[in-house]
Amino acid sequence: MKEVNLFNHVNLEIVEPNAVSTPNGRMYETPDGASYPSVTTVMSYLSKDSIKAWRERVGEEEANKISNQASTRGTKIHDLCEQILLNNDVTLDKLSLLDKQMFNEFRPFLDRIDNIHALETALYSHHLRLAGRVDCIAEYEGTLSVIDFKTSRKPKKKEWISNYFMQCTAYAIMFEEITKIPIPQIVLMIAVEGSEPQMFVEKRDNYAEQLLDLRLDYERSIKL
Repeated sequence: MKEVNLFNHVNLEIVEPNAVSTPNGRMYETPDGASYPSVTTVMSYLSKDSIKAWRERVGEEEANKISNQASTRGTKIHDLCEQILLNNDVTLDKLSLLDKQMFNEFRPFLDRIDNIHALETALYSHHLRLAGRVDCIAEYEGTLSVIDFKTSRKPKKKEWISNYFMQCTAYAIMFEEITKIPIPQIVLMIAVEGSEPQMFVEKRDNYAEQLLDLRLDYERSIKL
């Protein structure tokens, strides 16, 4: 598969924070010396009880198997998306038949993206006291958006994935704080096993208050 010069990139100079692993999860050190938890670390606080219950229900061995498969698949498809958006040649030879099918159904949705402002870029916000690495910031069907690539074994319902929306909202706020460029929209693109891809498009401000509440809850929890 060959994709050449399909996607325009907007040249922005962003000084990225440095990621550091700690016993409490991943932290980022900002260029001016602050230290903030990653968005994914804070989001995991929201889902820790449901994940624990799921692992107890299916058993540790099966849970580890499913988690490892999901992580490997997610990484492969995510890397392919990144390379295509960088206008690089890609090959699907190392994908399983199922993963190849998932990606081929997902691939056309990438053509809705252009004018890429950030790709796999680490960001931070002093206002949120958060940091993290965003998948993609670009125009999606003409509107500047935070775009997140996900994979899933089953189709998702909107009410199940508020953590995804909050994560993208955090990246939008970080990006605006650093660049002064507002991002009004968040887009989730989910490749689904054995089903059509899912697209969720939301306004950023719909999840800002929920995100701030979660951040405060997380801070209280680690001080206990």
